[in-house]
Amino acid sequence: MRDSKRFWLWVLSFSMVAGGWSPGAGSGKVPDFHADVAPILRDYCAACHSGGEREGDLNVETYEALRKGGEHGSVLPKSDGGEGLLSGVLHGRKPAMPPKKEAQPTPEELAVLDAWLKAGAPGPRGADVSILSLVTVPEMPLKVAPSTGVSAAAVSVEGGLEALGGYRWVEVRDGRTHAVVRRFEGVPGKVNGLAFSPDGTRLVAASGVGGVSGVVLCWDLRDAGGERARILEGGHRDAVQCVRWSPDGKIVASGGYDSRVVLWDAASGNKIRTLQGHHGAVFDVAFRKDGTLLASASADQTVKVWRVRDGARLDTLKDAQGEVLAVAFTPKGDGVVASGADRRVRSWRLRSVEAPAINPVWESRYAHEASVVGLCFLPEGDRLVTTALDRTMKVWSFPGLELLRTLPVQSEVVSGMVACGADSQWFVARMDGSSERITLEGVGAVHGREEGFVEEEEGGASLVAAAVAAEVEEQEPNDSREKAQAVSLPCVVTGKVERPGDADVYRFEARKGERWVFEVVAERRGSPLDSRLEIREESGQRVERVVLQAMHSSWLSFRGKDSSTADDFRIQHSSEMALNEYLYCNGEVVRLWRYPQGPDSGFVVYPGEGKRQAFFDTTPLAHPMGENVYAVRALPAGAQPPSNGLPVFRLYYENDDDAARVAGHDSVLHFRAPRDGVYFLRLCDTRDFGGDKYHYRLVCRRSAPDFEVRLAETKVALAPGAVREFRVQAVRKDGFEGEIRVGVEGLPQGVELLAPAVIEAGQTFAFGMLRASSEVAVSGTGTLQGGKLVGSASVGTTRREHEAKGFEAIQIVPRPKVEVEVVGATSSGSGEVPELTIHPGETISARLRIQRGDFKGSVSFGKAGINLPHGVYLDNVGLNGLLIAEGETEREFFLTAIAGVPETDRLFSFRMEGGGSSPVILLRVRTEKRVAGN
Repeated sequence: MRDSKRFWLWVLSFSMVAGGWSPGAGSGKVPDFHADVAPILRDYCAACHSGGEREGDLNVETYEALRKGGEHGSVLPKSDGGEGLLSGVLHGRKPAMPPKKEAQPTPEELAVLDAWLKAGAPGPRGADVSILSLVTVPEMPLKVAPSTGVSAAAVSVEGGLEALGGYRWVEVRDGRTHAVVRRFEGVPGKVNGLAFSPDGTRLVAASGVGGVSGVVLCWDLRDAGGERARILEGGHRDAVQCVRWSPDGKIVASGGYDSRVVLWDAASGNKIRTLQGHHGAVFDVAFRKDGTLLASASADQTVKVWRVRDGARLDTLKDAQGEVLAVAFTPKGDGVVASGADRRVRSWRLRSVEAPAINPVWESRYAHEASVVGLCFLPEGDRLVTTALDRTMKVWSFPGLELLRTLPVQSEVVSGMVACGADSQWFVARMDGSSERITLEGVGAVHGREEGFVEEEEGGASLVAAAVAAEVEEQEPNDSREKAQAVSLPCVVTGKVERPGDADVYRFEARKGERWVFEVVAERRGSPLDSRLEIREESGQRVERVVLQAMHSSWLSFRGKDSSTADDFRIQHSSEMALNEYLYCNGEVVRLWRYPQGPDSGFVVYPGEGKRQAFFDTTPLAHPMGENVYAVRALPAGAQPPSNGLPVFRLYYENDDDAARVAGHDSVLHFRAPRDGVYFLRLCDTRDFGGDKYHYRLVCRRSAPDFEVRLAETKVALAPGAVREFRVQAVRKDGFEGEIRVGVEGLPQGVELLAPAVIEAGQTFAFGMLRASSEVAVSGTGTLQGGKLVGSASVGTTRREHEAKGFEAIQIVPRPKVEVEVVGATSSGSGEVPELTIHPGETISARLRIQRGDFKGSVSFGKAGINLPHGVYLDNVGLNGLLIAEGETEREFFLTAIAGVPETDRLFSFRMEGGGSSPVILLRVRTEKRVAGN
């Protein structure tokens, strides 16, 4: 069995032949620990007695650890004159080790140990560094002069200095003239990181020898003749990759290839603590502006957030899909930004400030076509600069991460980049040895903010479709542009696809900006035609409708999707996706409506219920598990977005099945003429079928945006003195997306409309609130009748109202056995309704408390709040949703608002399974207040 004795047991087999140590025998010289003893320990002992897995708990890596010993105590001579365990081994009082199959020390090496022990086993003359760092690494021939390649850079705003580092050297330069003022030689290896102290008086460098040791070097620049660096050793087992000063200048943080983060006392050079938890090299570290937090970026594809005062790990950000190479806190300290091998830049909202918490993804962008190796904020804090291995450099807005500028391709990969004190200026150093200060003025392409593409509504008189449309019979042959049948819009064409492969082409004229709807009526009248429509220019080219630039890539990670499913879209790395983003799926475009709720769920896409809706007249399709999907932004036709390494999709005016899912497999195509001219509309069967039964009516009409409203359920149960929601649905026509307010008129006595249903822009349903008085009168059947819906909205420049059938029955029922109250909310102005306030990007909480009466079971409130504004959702729900378990009376709930939620006041509630609901809660959404100067 191998145990702690193994280190010295091997000596026994050689003790008989250890006749003396030649250098010491003749001169009386005591062996030096580092020069003479350490190489022997390293070659024969360190493999089993160093690092985290030490046999017998014996560590020979440093003199202090060797003196401390292991399970059987110290192995060195005792202070009271006792010989110590190692001496006993040498004198034959222990069995032989190492095993015969392993390498054996020579008699000369044994003599060295014997002489050292007889001298009292003195410690090292210098710092007690790891014996593993004393490996002699042979010099390798360099292909370039060691003074030319730059691997790290730093800038001192206070001291007006620049620093560059390369292979075994560091230079300090004047920030104005760039003249070299100091040069330090003899760095152990390549300089991987540089940092000035906040006051500019000290400079630290990260270096070391890969696979051997890592060191942090510190120079005091106030010492004019001090070329020798203070070496901070004993913290890393491998090359140090990065260094940073704390904002107060008291702590130096370093990260190494050994997966460690070490905090050093800047005054004494002593190690404060080691932060362990990464499982890969640490490439970058960053302090928060107040010095309370540290972030570390690692090859293990994570960023970790640490509390500096005690080393507690507050969160691990796991969203990266490759090594994370750079990290920074936002200048305000409210977020973390990182980039790396997956070519993306991500930001997280910082919530783990004092205690562990989940920091949600803020924004994520594909930024470059190669690994993003560096980033820095410009002094103003609203712009971010990134650089990549492909030698590109870009400037982004923050926090939106919109591309503002693309700089000229750099002469070589940027090895160091740091913001300067001047506005909009940053310093870069490149691997070819060049360096410069860059400002935004006059450099690179200015992209500005590319506005998203919106298919606007029409207004005024153009909203009204033509009262009479001409009836036209199809005339063959019309299967090509040359033989196209001319029609005048609006009209209704009656025709048929006469044979397999046949197509009917119609020629029409349109003026720029005119909006037309082309709708096929075939399947709805029993025709086997599966129609397809497309529009072409007079030249025969397809008419571009919208440009979709991919911003994130992913894939469907759970089950395939048929052409109708709207829920459980499980997408890998879903935390990078945002509500209302478009998702491109093999030609179909959907839109994300609700986040996954709990661990066993996926996104819900628009309209949030029923059959899913496609956008830009794309056709709903079936999708297999594993299919690639892309979160995309919509840009105007003809746009040429700057490359970010992801695809650009160009959509044209064409449609197979109605994207709104109203016309079934019949085609509906919405067209806005990009210019005055002649266009061609082509109609065919998508399978190239045809025959005498393949008849159709082609309705060509002006776009007429409008809406209808209706009750989802015409019967509602209402308890005396209670509030109950009712659901209203909207049918939107021809692209109308505006807000619709739906009230109820003519309600029976004792029932009032507490709040109308407000269907937000782009949404298809909402809830209104009814309240019954405590003394509500009930007819003999226990049911009340009456009321009609009245919906109103602004369509273009016109205010429109539409009425619909009201309630068939309002049934008065007993109050539920379980009474519910809201804890942690304030009172509204009326004092009757509990009130919560939330800001975009914020998560708030309150509690539901129940009075059970004689009810003993669990009470479930589902996974969603009723009538929450779009973009505010019930967060942190598990598989069972918001549940008060049997025997409990309270449950905390969380509401989160996404960025960009508009201000609104909204009544919402939680519905209990089995009937009843929570009290109505007034939610006030208020935009964030900016602090002056931020």
